[in-house]
Amino acid sequence: MIRVRQVKIPIVEDSRENLLFKISKKLRISPSNILNYQIIKKSIDARDKNNIFFVYEVDVLLSSEENVLKKCHNKDIFKSINQVYSFPKVKNYDKKIVIVGSGPAGLFCAYFLAEVGLKPLIIEQGEKMEDRITSVDEFFKTNQLNPLSNIQFGEGGAGTFSDGKLNTMVKDKLGRGKRIFEIFVEAGAPKEIMYEQKPHIGTDVLRNVIVNIREKIISMGGEFRFSTKLTDIFIENNKIIEIEVNHHERISCDTLVLAIGHSARDTFYLLHDKKILMKNKNFAVGLRIEHPQEMINESQYGKYSSVLEPASYKLTHQCENGRGVYSFCMCPGGYVVNASSEEGRVVVNGMSNYKRDSRNANSAIVVTVSQKDFGDDLFGGLEFQRRLEEKAYEIGGGFIPIQLFDDYLNHKVSNDFLEVLPEVQGNYKFADLNLLFPLEINQSLKEGIISFDKKIKGFARKDAVLLGVESRTSSPIIIERNEEYISNIEGIYPCGEGAGYAGGITTAAIDGVKVAEAIAKR
Repeated sequence: MIRVRQVKIPIVEDSRENLLFKISKKLRISPSNILNYQIIKKSIDARDKNNIFFVYEVDVLLSSEENVLKKCHNKDIFKSINQVYSFPKVKNYDKKIVIVGSGPAGLFCAYFLAEVGLKPLIIEQGEKMEDRITSVDEFFKTNQLNPLSNIQFGEGGAGTFSDGKLNTMVKDKLGRGKRIFEIFVEAGAPKEIMYEQKPHIGTDVLRNVIVNIREKIISMGGEFRFSTKLTDIFIENNKIIEIEVNHHERISCDTLVLAIGHSARDTFYLLHDKKILMKNKNFAVGLRIEHPQEMINESQYGKYSSVLEPASYKLTHQCENGRGVYSFCMCPGGYVVNASSEEGRVVVNGMSNYKRDSRNANSAIVVTVSQKDFGDDLFGGLEFQRRLEEKAYEIGGGFIPIQLFDDYLNHKVSNDFLEVLPEVQGNYKFADLNLLFPLEINQSLKEGIISFDKKIKGFARKDAVLLGVESRTSSPIIIERNEEYISNIEGIYPCGEGAGYAGGITTAAIDGVKVAEAIAKR
């Protein structure tokens, strides 16, 4: 097949017929000579708001490919290479593999191991999807938290209650990401994720997809145990030999995958007690901000805002004090959710359904923090997060603290909303968010939001809604591992976002596949 890039179609003219015509025109052949084509990538070019294009990259099947390639001297036309992922061949392996955590890292590690007959056991401290949804909905209504099963913990991991974004900057020469997307589609995800520039599944669809992947793993010989918490690890001669779950049951294993997620704080302390090497790392903290989605659409798409999908944004600013401020985990047409997982602490996150059809856009606006903020102690960053979340709980009276942007600037507790009405899952209370952070972080957030108004008109509007605290942008810990993905303890494989090696659903899933490969090779 022939790969053709930069096929541009005005958005008002987008159709299969016009795409076929544009492809043939670029190849300088008749449309009748095209036997078939497949969309590889689709993006939006909105640099000129008066002339917005869909930009396609396609693979084209022709009857005479060599003749066309000889005639076309164009860098956007070349021989397509079919990228097929190949998992390592596996010899007989009769020892027990236990995977801790059923987020994307643990789930896809299990999938690829099960596919070659290695029959992993996946343990998850939270509930299976059906019960987890009930627990989360109950928490939103009553504020009664289940510390073991919530937005952070349970089948599918923290990403299940998010926007389900799948975009990643990871270079994927071996095709791991493509294969992961194929598995998502096989499990019920929209086919468009295979080619959209910013693919997403949405929390409503993702929940069913995760269950289908679980059932597929079980059909291939894998096993799941929910409400099963890792409570101890037993090591002999620097090798893993056994684990304890739920404080009373022991399970023998010689391979333990730690796909624990970035909020598994008690597990980090357990690993430290077991002399597993770790170090702290930078992360980011800040607030969620809500604007009308219509305002974001108009800023990004101009007169075409009503005919395109809900718009997203990505913003950065370098502050006068040297800190960087940036938007993170932007959710078009989404909700801000109470993502708490510990009693007496409040943390927020963003979530969208597949259609992204709520009235508001929301995003985290965050500032990077480092050892100069929380010290060089291994758990300095983790405890820094906890202090912020405790303060959020305190000033919000146990609920999400919320404030209008103009009141945040003026240290004034808001008393009512104006035009922007919040889209929130969970209870909230007006408070002064200045009380959350040290002065320099507050100054950075305010400067950043004001600067973003130059890029998106209305971003710093007085009635933009702020909610706190966004403190779990990434893991505050790295669990060290070598080139074979093994920690300093033989048989223990740190994996995914919680271990410090990923940042989002796709990168975590890819890391899970890499760990599965490493296990298979051994």
